[in-house]
Amino acid sequence: MSHFTQINTRITDIAALLAACEELKLETAENAQARGYGSNHREGRHVIKLRGPYDVAVNPTKDGEFALETDLWQGHVEKELGPNLGRLRQLYAVHKASAEARRRGLRVRRSALSNGQIRLSVSGM
Repeated sequence: MSHFTQINTRITDIAALLAACEELKLETAENAQARGYGSNHREGRHVIKLRGPYDVAVNPTKDGEFALETDLWQGHVEKELGPNLGRLRQLYAVHKASAEARRRGLRVRRSALSNGQIRLSVSGM
């Protein structure tokens, strides 16, 4: 029986996701197996290797986006990435928004707030 769960989020830019992983100091691998409970594994086009016993598989969906799949059993993944992979999703959004703003010729400034949120300030050049 598989414990893998698909996290409901829209990943459209692998480069932004990999940049978020790099910022979190997480290793990634292409065409690898993500570890799950017991002997459960999930093939992933990209796999985010976590420090704990489980990983996150990143696979393309039918609509050209990417799905995040992981084993949430006993909170191992949440200890590293926050509930519902919140830290990873937040940094993905930061990297995606920053890249889009720069692509449009805008300047992006980033600051961390005391509550853990990240504020982006976008302005013309």
